[in-house]
Amino acid sequence: MVSSKLATIAALILALPLAGCGGVLDPRGPVGESIRLILIDSVAIMLVIVAPVILATIGFAWWFRASNTRAEYWPDWTFSGHLELIVWAIPALVVTFLGGIAWFGSHALDPFRPLPSQTKPVEVQVVSLDWKWLFIYPENGVAAVNQLVIPVGTPVHFTLTSSGVMNSFFVPRLGSQIYAMASMTSQLHLQADHEGTYRGLSAQFSGDGFSDMFFDVRALAPDAYAKWLADTKAAGGEALDMARYTALAKPSQKLKPTTYHAVDPGLFDAIVKQTVPEASGHDMSMPRKGT
Repeated sequence: MVSSKLATIAALILALPLAGCGGVLDPRGPVGESIRLILIDSVAIMLVIVAPVILATIGFAWWFRASNTRAEYWPDWTFSGHLELIVWAIPALVVTFLGGIAWFGSHALDPFRPLPSQTKPVEVQVVSLDWKWLFIYPENGVAAVNQLVIPVGTPVHFTLTSSGVMNSFFVPRLGSQIYAMASMTSQLHLQADHEGTYRGLSAQFSGDGFSDMFFDVRALAPDAYAKWLADTKAAGGEALDMARYTALAKPSQKLKPTTYHAVDPGLFDAIVKQTVPEASGHDMSMPRKGT
C-alpha cells in the first residue's frame, strides 16, 4: 500500500514539467498533430546525446571513485583524435537533425499556407480587445465575443488584428499561435478534426485582464454549425455597428460569450486602419500600439 502511494507521488512529480503541455501534446487537428510530431522527434533526437551523457557521468563517477583500486590514473594523457572526433561529431549530428526538423517543419506549418482540403475554408476575422476576443464571420454577417464556433473537418482561415495592444492568438489543441497587432493583419490556417470544446487564449501579456483573456472554441458537426449560424442570425438582438464596437472595445474583464446577428461590413477594415473612434478608459500602463 505504501509502495503504491509512493509510486503515485513519484509519477505526479515527474509529470509536473509537462503540466502546461497537455493541450499541445493532445492535438485535435492536423496542425496540432504536426507540431506534436516535431516536439516528439526533437526530444528523441536530443535524448540520443543527453541520455548517454547522463549514464556516462554516473558511470565515470562510480568507476573512478576513491575506493576503486582497479581504476587507472593517466596523469600524462593529453589528446586523442578519435575521442575528439566522437565528442564533436555526435553534437554536430544532433544540431544538424534538429535544424532540419525546424527548417522543414517551419515551412510546412507556415501559418499563411492554406491547409490541403477539398472543402472551402471558413473565413473568420479576429480582433483582440482589452481583454476579450471578437470573432467576425464576414461571409455570414454574424459575430461572437469570447466564443469561436467552427465546423469539424473544414479548414478555417483566420485574419487577425488588434484594437491596440499586441496579443497572441493560441488554441493549444489545434496548433500554431500567432500575434495580433494593431494597424496590420496576419493570417492563420487551422482545422479541428474532432467535435468538442477547446480552450483558446492569449499567450502575450497585455495588461490587467490578461489572465482571464480566454475563449471557447466549439468544434461542431457541419449540420450543427450551419444551425448555429442560422440561429445566430435569427436571434435578433444587437447588431455590431461602429457605435456598439466602440463600446465593446472599452477595457473589460471576464466578459460572457455573446453573439451579434449582424455586422457592419466595413467594421474589420476600419479597425485595421484605426478609423474607428477610440474607446476611452484604456489602461494607460500599457501602450496603445503594440508592446
